[in-house]
Amino acid sequence: MYTGRLIFSQMLDFIPRREFDKCVARYNGNYKARSFSCRDQFIAMAFAQLTARESLRDIEACLKAMEPKLYHAGLRGNVSKSTLGDANKNRDCRIYEDFARVLISRARKLYVNEDFGVELENSAYAIDATTIDLCLSLFPWARFRKRKGGVKLHTLMELKGNIPCVIWVSEAKTHDVAFLDDIDYEPGSFYIMDKAYIDFERLYRIDLCNAFFVTRAKENMDYAQRMSRRVDKTTGLLSDQTIVLNGYKSSRYYPDSLRRIAFRDPDTKKDFFFLTNNFNLDALSIAQLYKLRWRIELFFKWIKQHLRIKSFFGNTLNAVKTQIWIAISVYVLVAIIRKELKLERSLYEILKILSVSLFEQVHMPQLLTKIGFSPEKDVFRKPLPLFD
Repeated sequence: MYTGRLIFSQMLDFIPRREFDKCVARYNGNYKARSFSCRDQFIAMAFAQLTARESLRDIEACLKAMEPKLYHAGLRGNVSKSTLGDANKNRDCRIYEDFARVLISRARKLYVNEDFGVELENSAYAIDATTIDLCLSLFPWARFRKRKGGVKLHTLMELKGNIPCVIWVSEAKTHDVAFLDDIDYEPGSFYIMDKAYIDFERLYRIDLCNAFFVTRAKENMDYAQRMSRRVDKTTGLLSDQTIVLNGYKSSRYYPDSLRRIAFRDPDTKKDFFFLTNNFNLDALSIAQLYKLRWRIELFFKWIKQHLRIKSFFGNTLNAVKTQIWIAISVYVLVAIIRKELKLERSLYEILKILSVSLFEQVHMPQLLTKIGFSPEKDVFRKPLPLFD
């Protein structure tokens, strides 16, 4: 029987300590920190994410129940409701933002050769945003509408491995398309987005960076056809055209030709019209690339369901951003562990297993590896009687 280190301690081994210390030093995070460092704060908040804690009091109670094991888990400071609340309120959230980017960079290298469903030598990214609702009475600074508050999570996600590459937390009233101004476009890469991101001035900027975009055309788009290519209609393709924009403003914002592809989904019988500036990739691959955009929506759904970013442990903007960035760090850390240990389990399965075994003394690769068993050999396969 393995009687060595705790699962939580083994998990934290995948965190680059030196890089974390650099992020802390960059913003002087441990200034006047007597007994509760930034690392202690990160570990306590990561524990809350992994075990789905509901409040600061909940975190304090659960950690105190494990107090004899906390030192061996890597938590050196004394965790209390007030100490953790003050740390979330006052310590610069950019510490955890920068550290999340360190983990993202590491994860991207691990997933660089991951197959994502389309034969493509270039990198492909999905762009989207989601709103995290906040109660106006508790978060008055987050006013979005008359009776609604929130923040918006803008995300650029690499489709190889479903790793978020760029994340921007803004006010909920910020328009989605503004995120395109903060992206450093890679020449030759594909950027896939929905109709909310159609701004021809910004799309032309992507074209000038020698990158490619794939989006959906609006129904009222004014254009003129210049050329039409043959398509195999048995694949669902309806047309493949070269067009130019006719609108007074749009034709000036985007003076070059565009490619418009019509596709009918064989399952829903719904017609889709795609716009792209790539004229080399076959039309069916363009349609398949856009279909992969749903992965970023699944990412938003996943983190909202399985991480704590819908209820917050602090009411300030800094506390909200700290919790969001640590949640993203936990997601990426689980993805790193999955690749480093060459696990076949999904991120969901790994997260659920870790949530109930953080303070167990089990060898982590053994815990997370799928090991089959024969039902005939399972002596507990039948429920025991409650009463004789």
